[in-house]
Amino acid sequence: MQPRNMSMSGVVDLAAVKAAQEAKAKAEQVRAEAARQGGTGAISPADLVIDVDEADFEKDVLQRSAEVPVVIDFWAEWCQPCKQLSPLLERLAVEYDGRFLLAKIDVDANQMLMQQFGVQGIPAVFAVVAGQALPLFQGAAGEQEIREMLDQLVLVGEERFGLTGLTVDPDAAAGGAARREVQEGPYDALLEAAVQALDAGDLGGAVQAYKNVLSDDPANTEAKLGLAQAELLQRVQHMDPQRVRRDAADKPGDVDAQIAAADLDLVGGHVDDAFGRLIETVTRTAGDDRDTVRRRLLEMFEVVGPEDPRVVGARRALARALF
Repeated sequence: MQPRNMSMSGVVDLAAVKAAQEAKAKAEQVRAEAARQGGTGAISPADLVIDVDEADFEKDVLQRSAEVPVVIDFWAEWCQPCKQLSPLLERLAVEYDGRFLLAKIDVDANQMLMQQFGVQGIPAVFAVVAGQALPLFQGAAGEQEIREMLDQLVLVGEERFGLTGLTVDPDAAAGGAARREVQEGPYDALLEAAVQALDAGDLGGAVQAYKNVLSDDPANTEAKLGLAQAELLQRVQHMDPQRVRRDAADKPGDVDAQIAAADLDLVGGHVDDAFGRLIETVTRTAGDDRDTVRRRLLEMFEVVGPEDPRVVGARRALARALF
């Protein structure tokens, strides 16, 4: 199973945003389901280190990475450096007490995974966070260096994706509560149809699918986020980037021109540029024009995520511009 980026292809920053929202929703589902069944959702320390093969990669790595960062240790029996690194990673997995999960992949038995991750030599260590793979290091590394990388990984998981880790209970049975399957919600099929439409480039279909969910459940967070993303992509789909940029430069007071350029900024992953452009436009406008810009900016905040540091800073800047 190929590592899957839980995102819309080509949309750099929205990829991370969408993954973050999915990760938070799935983690909340896991906790809610555990509570409903009368359990704590805790796992045994033994479950913090797992052996993974190609058949289980989707379930044990991609799906679990929506709950906790997964560190992948590519190793082989004949690899002497691996015999030094693997025990260290296993010890750190237990020491970090559920803040990351260690998945061990034997490259001799899983050549396809090795190729798909682009592993050139072992030991090689990668991470998967909310479905997104990133390399950590290859070859030998000292314990302090590894700890620093793990600390950064855990921080990114918490701040960017809302992953607070797994609850570990020394008395829990191995293979226990955290591996329970979460029951599908009433709108999962419609939400999945919307995601498939996005991936296929059917933006109109995605917009309608999300609206169908919201017509019955106006507070559905995933549908609101998905609709905002799909409408954003729909707006920029047929734009001429050069013309949009030229109009924005030539007409600094034109609200429509500035909003169009900000949409392009956001889709291109230039979040701070998008926010800054609209905040500056707010300072130059008044009345209905100012309110139009403000509302579009608030929509962008929802797309990026209210806990994102860039959103927090932009909200403060917007408040200063308004008041």
